[in-house]
Amino acid sequence: MSDSERTGPRLDRLSAPKGTFDTLPPESATFLAVREEITRTLRLAGYGYVETPVFEDTAVFRRGVGESTDVVTKEMYTFTDRGGRSLTLRPELTAGLVRAAIEHNLYAGQLPVKLYSVGANFRYEQPQAGRYRHFTQVDAEALGLDDPTLDAEMVALGVQAFDAVGLGDYTTELNSLGDRTCRPAYREKLRDFLRGLSLDEQTRQRVEVNPLRVLDDKRPGVAAQVAGAPLMVDHLCAGCRAHYDAVRDQLADLGVRWVENPTLVRGLDYYTRTTFEYVHNRLGAQASIGGGGRYDGLSAQLGGPDTSGIGWAIGVDRTLLALAAEGLAPKQPPRVAAFVVPLGDAARRRALPLATELRQAGVATDLAFGGKGLKGAMRSADRSGARYAVILGERDIADGVAQLKDLGSGAQHAVPLGDLVTTLKEKLS
Repeated sequence: MSDSERTGPRLDRLSAPKGTFDTLPPESATFLAVREEITRTLRLAGYGYVETPVFEDTAVFRRGVGESTDVVTKEMYTFTDRGGRSLTLRPELTAGLVRAAIEHNLYAGQLPVKLYSVGANFRYEQPQAGRYRHFTQVDAEALGLDDPTLDAEMVALGVQAFDAVGLGDYTTELNSLGDRTCRPAYREKLRDFLRGLSLDEQTRQRVEVNPLRVLDDKRPGVAAQVAGAPLMVDHLCAGCRAHYDAVRDQLADLGVRWVENPTLVRGLDYYTRTTFEYVHNRLGAQASIGGGGRYDGLSAQLGGPDTSGIGWAIGVDRTLLALAAEGLAPKQPPRVAAFVVPLGDAARRRALPLATELRQAGVATDLAFGGKGLKGAMRSADRSGARYAVILGERDIADGVAQLKDLGSGAQHAVPLGDLVTTLKEKLS
């Protein structure tokens, strides 16, 4: 019988879809550490965790993100399920969080409603460094109040999160996009200006649907033409001007450094008033590592109360790239603190119960599997990153002890099994 007859036909090896990637140990430990630092900043400010579905009714994003955005027109993963419903893998987190706040009547409680979420998003984009078809974001939202102090807190929390992970070479850009009082008149002024330019047909259509989108066009030929466009910051109503001034004053009080970018509009239609972006100075074309703004009409667009909101999203993947660009990639934390090395059959029977006891006491512990000898098991202990090896032999079991070896210094001594947990916790503290 041939090998193919014995094993069946050989299947092609599968790989991750184009534009996606796997996050694997040991690098995944750094990913988790960065994510934890960002979310810790939010928890300290009273934000509560929310988990929403990876897919939503397509209308959540069409109505929320905006019909004229590239996200909706070009990048969404939309499908029809077996019940005939149009569903979309989430391209961003904000619309889903606001939908959840409306559905569960969170606005009826204490305001603002402070929420955060962490999760993968999906956009059909041309893959390149820093731009993928699936990416992870930490998202923060404060719903229900129109208060410039809340805007200042939100901008500052992003700065604090980046400071916590060690980033330094980035810029916080700030702008105001006005509101329903002053933006309509500005949009007409902008349309009149853009209609006089030499633009392609698709961009001309965008001028009529949402002219602010044209200011966000990164193509050099378009960007050069719109350089002289009227700016929203010069056409703010008195209320928006006062709001913007208050945000900037409070950021100054907090010691947050920022620069004004009057062409900053971000890529989504729901933004109003305060808009901001964190731009890293060493990442080239994909320099944005996070950003957000106020979205005072989003709740109403999704069928909820006509109330205010502000939020941001920080890209975990982009933050890791920024850290690497600064040569500041965090040191990967050790996977375990202790590693049990059993020698002989009786010791192997005791190894897993001993490791379990240590784990239950809060000591991260692994052990040598596969019946390895001393040399092979100690190599595994070294590779694990553990600080201590717990060596358990037949004679040790008979004497009621384990050999505790410091894998850094090489020092080794016997410890009674009954004292092992206490001894290890003292040494690791």
